[in-house]
Amino acid sequence: MLPEKNPIDILLEKNIKLPSAPAMAVRILEAVRAEDGSFHSLAEIIALDPALTTKILGVANASVYGLSCNVTSVEHALSVLGVNTLKNIALSFVIAKEMKGNGDRQFDFDHLWKRSITGAVAAELIARRIGSKQPDIFVTALLQDIGSVVLAMCQPDGYLGVIDALAVGDKELCELEQEKFGFDHQMLGAAILAQWGLPETVIAPIRYHHQPLAAPEAIRVKSQLLNLADRVCAVYYGVHSVHDVQQFKQDLQDFFQFEIDEPEELIDEVAKQSVEILKSFELDASDVQPYSQILMEANEQLSEINLSYEQLVMELKQANEHAAELAVGLKNANATLRDLAYQDSLTGLYNHRHFQELMDREVSHAVRYHRSFSLVLLDIDHFKSVNDTYGHPAGDVVLAALGALIQKIVRTSDFAFRCGGEEFAVILTETPAREAITFAERLRKAVEQMVVNIAEKTIKVTISLGVTAFVGEKGCSPNKQALIKAADRALYVSKEKGRNQINVIL
Repeated sequence: MLPEKNPIDILLEKNIKLPSAPAMAVRILEAVRAEDGSFHSLAEIIALDPALTTKILGVANASVYGLSCNVTSVEHALSVLGVNTLKNIALSFVIAKEMKGNGDRQFDFDHLWKRSITGAVAAELIARRIGSKQPDIFVTALLQDIGSVVLAMCQPDGYLGVIDALAVGDKELCELEQEKFGFDHQMLGAAILAQWGLPETVIAPIRYHHQPLAAPEAIRVKSQLLNLADRVCAVYYGVHSVHDVQQFKQDLQDFFQFEIDEPEELIDEVAKQSVEILKSFELDASDVQPYSQILMEANEQLSEINLSYEQLVMELKQANEHAAELAVGLKNANATLRDLAYQDSLTGLYNHRHFQELMDREVSHAVRYHRSFSLVLLDIDHFKSVNDTYGHPAGDVVLAALGALIQKIVRTSDFAFRCGGEEFAVILTETPAREAITFAERLRKAVEQMVVNIAEKTIKVTISLGVTAFVGEKGCSPNKQALIKAADRALYVSKEKGRNQINVIL
């Protein structure tokens, strides 16, 4: 069990809306857990989805399972592969289909799933080669990076920053994730799968697949298999193929005292069988080539280069330096673009687009976990007269000053926005109406005392505020627009009553 109130608990409770287990996956697990009739129940559930049935039969007949006969039905697949293996294949398809991410985001979900499927094939083949019977190894290896998928779906900007840092630095992925989020994808993946109700035989090894020697003895072999599979994936999806092949061979010897004279043959077999499986997952496998073919093509290209060793070294050094410069530049550019997408350039607060997204998230979170949050809308009283009297540049200075003041007063867990013109908003997380009113009054007084000096002129302003709150009680209907309208009506009342005051509508 994960300790209370660690970063994962906070994440699950508050920060992001985590995906639920796919409905079909839940039904498959329930059928397998049933004491009686799991064989027929599983077959009936799978048969309800013709597309899933077709894909399962395709994988069952793939060379990774080495069956001597052609499998023609789900019942036949069950009889020759067994309930557990068929469950693993079915779960793999269902989860991968449901968690592809949105196409408008920059994260390459297809690449991640291709890597995961290759890892699943590798884990199955390695386990078989060393004679280790691991019934859940395929689905466990496929899901070992599910934490990365979830982070990319729910925290796309933050996770893209991690990927950028991985490309240009010398830190490992888990280390970068720990620095950014306070946990890594191993920990999050295990927590998500536990929430979904997957068996501990799948969950526990995922928690340690990057540190297999730290795993409890009961799951150490399976964690080591995941680690080796990840090493094979690095050959095909990383940038240090030769090093990764040698490291794979060394780890295989260290973990299992099992030595392969030609590790390239096993690694080649992973690619060949992965291509079969990738097609079943409707993923492009054209760029997955056996390692031996990669080396052969590289040698052919090298034989055509008529350069001295010294020239090659110099050109390689220059190319690496240029690549590093480009990578740093890309990282900085990506970070800037993400800031621009969500930040108001004048005040430094979040913009209206991000306000709408976070309102959706907070409403969903409050409903799901029966929590409360508050919304404060405010704008500057008689701001038009400030622009008319002192000019629009002076008005911009006032807006920037107010933005800085709001940022100073809100808690780190809250979110402040400039929604347009002189209109601002603050989302107070985990905050009931009573505390929101206290915050609004503190902000109102602070603005009332704020002084903006411009060209020997002193400008003072006041604000009007509207407050509302949302309590995610059981059975309540999530309605973001109704909540915004309530706060807007309260703001209107404050203006009607003379401005520089707070009103509440719940």
